[in-house]
Amino acid sequence: MMEVVRARGHPNITAKHRTTMEVTRDPEITRRADCVIGVSADKGLSDVAGWLKSHLLLGLPVRIIIEVEGSSFSLLAFGDERLTFESEREIVIRRSEYVDGRTLAVRATASARDLPRSMVRMLARGAPLLMRIEPLRRTPGLRGWRA
Repeated sequence: MMEVVRARGHPNITAKHRTTMEVTRDPEITRRADCVIGVSADKGLSDVAGWLKSHLLLGLPVRIIIEVEGSSFSLLAFGDERLTFESEREIVIRRSEYVDGRTLAVRATASARDLPRSMVRMLARGAPLLMRIEPLRRTPGLRGWRA
């Protein structure tokens, strides 16, 4: 199973934030929104599938794959029992353990500033963005997590 979020870039995307990464349903952002990597998203956090919410509420990990014009970037993040999935507009991934109504996952291995600059340039030109969120689980007898 996989959750898919579609968004697009915007001329004001800089992706310089060191602790968060965000996609928003809002069609416009200012240059101050340095955590935003996609606008006009087809869903907000409250629209995420129930099976994914259940997975994340157990504190389990997800792989997040961001694709822009044939380039991809992936990161690992974890759920948390405090997640509320309230936001109808934003989806935020955090390096920290801070949780609010916009938070999808915490303890992420990357933030907006870690996106390859070539990908950020494509997003600043308005390129389409695809974010895939894949639940991971422990597999007995194997090391680590797998989809």
